[in-house]
Amino acid sequence: MANTQNPQGNPDPAGSTQMFRAFVDEAPQGRQQQAASSGPRVGLIIGVVVAVAIVAVVAWLALK
Repeated sequence: MANTQNPQGNPDPAGSTQMFRAFVDEAPQGRQQQAASSGPRVGLIIGVVVAVAIVAVVAWLALK
């Protein structure tokens, strides 16, 4: 893979640009679906816990 050319015409001595692009093109499919299914649930749970804690503190201060 010595001295391959990238689309801009600059030499890429290791051919790493092509390997990187192949990796980037393949990676989002699996990772994006996994993150999309678990990410919002975790954020929602954390948000609910924080909201309940804030309401509890405000109620405790109000009744004190």
